[in-house]
Amino acid sequence: MTQISSSNNPFHQIPPEVLENYLKGYISSFIREELERFVLTNEQRAKELSLMERVIKVEEELKSLREIESARFEAMEKRFETLQREMNARFEAMEKRFETMEKRFEAIDKRFEALQREMNARFEAIDKRFEAMDKRFTFLQWFVGIGFSAVLGLTSLMPLWLKLFH
Repeated sequence: MTQISSSNNPFHQIPPEVLENYLKGYISSFIREELERFVLTNEQRAKELSLMERVIKVEEELKSLREIESARFEAMEKRFETLQREMNARFEAMEKRFETMEKRFEAIDKRFEALQREMNARFEAIDKRFEAMDKRFTFLQWFVGIGFSAVLGLTSLMPLWLKLFH
């Protein structure tokens, strides 16, 4: 390095106390400005970090909410599937009941048909008996009519017969 001569150096002419005060003031204002700038920069960084932390927390909360929602939807889906199976089982049981009822109705229908045939056979037998009785009554009516006519005829001829033969 080149040595500066004391005659060329303008700081040798300034008294050291003044130079010291000047340097202290300059350095303290420089340090103060640098500290303020550093603090402002770090405050902004701290705010940015705080915002980033908040954003990260919000994102984590949203993620956990999505997971909770997903778990709830899965639980609801399972409940709906269970309910669907139960309802299907109930409907199948109802369908079996209806089938048994239908079989019972078919059996009842067959019994009614059998009763109807039996009743028709009985009515036909009764009709035949009535027809036979009607024939007998007709025969009896004719027989009684002819008998009365004969008795009447004989009674009316009896006085003649007695007159003739007496």
